[in-house]
Amino acid sequence: MSCDNLPARLGLNLPSPLTAFTPDWPGANKVSMWIKRDDLIHPIISGNKWRKLSDVLHTFLHERPASKRHIISFGGGYSNHLHALGWCCRQLDIAFTAIVRGNYQANPTPMLTDLATWQATIRYVTKAEYHRRHDPDYLATLQQDAPGALIIPEGGSQLSALSGVRQLLAEISPHPFNTIITPVASGATMAGIVSGLAPHQSALGIAVLNGVGYLEDLVAQFLPDFSTRHQQNSMLPATQWQILHQFHHGGYARRSPALTSFCDELLKEHELAVEPVYSGKVFYAVKHLLEDGFFTPGDNIVILHTGGLQGSRSDPAGNI
Repeated sequence: MSCDNLPARLGLNLPSPLTAFTPDWPGANKVSMWIKRDDLIHPIISGNKWRKLSDVLHTFLHERPASKRHIISFGGGYSNHLHALGWCCRQLDIAFTAIVRGNYQANPTPMLTDLATWQATIRYVTKAEYHRRHDPDYLATLQQDAPGALIIPEGGSQLSALSGVRQLLAEISPHPFNTIITPVASGATMAGIVSGLAPHQSALGIAVLNGVGYLEDLVAQFLPDFSTRHQQNSMLPATQWQILHQFHHGGYARRSPALTSFCDELLKEHELAVEPVYSGKVFYAVKHLLEDGFFTPGDNIVILHTGGLQGSRSDPAGNI
């Protein structure tokens, strides 16, 4: 299969819509807000999952003959990343191995059932083994067992993901904005956005897990050249991005009753579906930041909806 025009071959809706958002929230009338609807890219591979995988899939198809196409990656039982990647591999005739934290054989999640339907190889591992997913020796062993396979990190978070994320800024660029808001978990989406900002723009990250300092380090690890370039221009990267940590609602994949109610209200009042792990926390944060006067009157704000709705299927904890 040719790798030319990959989005069209996968049936993707690109560019994703940018829609005005005018909720009746205290302080909302002082700013202008839009939602970058990356959740509408595709029912299965949407949001930042496509953005982070787009370039690596294009390069992989271009460089590997069909007989040597095999991808390995990691995730939990509700992983949006594994779900999106597994579907792409099925559509593109790529062998796929999913290394899954925990053993769900007796009670597979909807995501794992989909992967099995898409003929992925599912390998359940213990938490101890999964903890080694970044260990060079462990990765070398995986590579020995599957010569020539491409190993993609958990969540698709790698340097090659940044260019795909930057593409969403190119889609927004005809529309002036000064702040873009995104959830932060593994750091690559935030880093991709930061690396594509104009000097007058800033990025605001909403931490979806309890990780003060840790999340900043995850973002910064992808930005060495960017940091050096801006320091040389007497502009520190921190002037263009920050992460807020007070809206994680107890940690990754955890939710409060207030967050659950808020997500329900967004769907009812604005016909906007969000899940409580990523985008739900972002919109919740925006509402409270507006009320607190966090933003400058007249700000033009873009809120990134990163999709991921499949992850909350049949999972009362929203655990993905």
